[in-house]
Amino acid sequence: MARHVFLTGPPGVGKTTLIQKASEVLKSSGVPIDGFYTEEVRQAGRRIGFDVVTLSGTRGVLSRIGSEPPPGKRECRVGQYVVDLTSFEQLALPVLRNAGPGSGPGQRVCVIDEIGKMELFSQPFIQAVRQTLSTPGTVVLGTIPVPKGKPLALVEEIRNRNDVQVFSMLSCAVPPLCRREPRLRRALPVTKENRSRLLPDIVTCVQSGRQ
Repeated sequence: MARHVFLTGPPGVGKTTLIQKASEVLKSSGVPIDGFYTEEVRQAGRRIGFDVVTLSGTRGVLSRIGSEPPPGKRECRVGQYVVDLTSFEQLALPVLRNAGPGSGPGQRVCVIDEIGKMELFSQPFIQAVRQTLSTPGTVVLGTIPVPKGKPLALVEEIRNRNDVQVFSMLSCAVPPLCRREPRLRRALPVTKENRSRLLPDIVTCVQSGRQ
């Protein structure tokens, strides 16, 4: 039986929006939940980078266009974005390390949005994700990118875990994703208008994983 729940799909299909909505539903029903999501940062209508935001509202830089790494630090770049590993780790790692089981009934939920190229520059983050997935009493609700180019080792590891359920959010432009997701829960073309149809299934799957 699946314990952890992950969403996958192309950029812009609404993974983070669904994660936020699912988190709100779970929290309102009394589920202990913590974690972080990734949010675009725009300036004058132009995307200039990404921030990491915890569910408690703390915000930190994940990446920016054309920024320079701190002195003595290697440059971690994805396209035009330079990743600020120090800022990311200072925010994300404590959240994951505090994601152990609580004292109340049922298991805690830890949101990890997302486990992608930028985040995977951090070896401590990779170790913390593996630890969180293996911690009894913790259910992970997260997002992973669709397969593209060189496989990301941790992402493939997550896809192949027996205790992980993957929801694939398909855009009309990428129907082959159905064939690449063998343990698919549901696949449907997703738009801003119909993506909420997945929400009840996601919440139910997380609740089942807490049993």
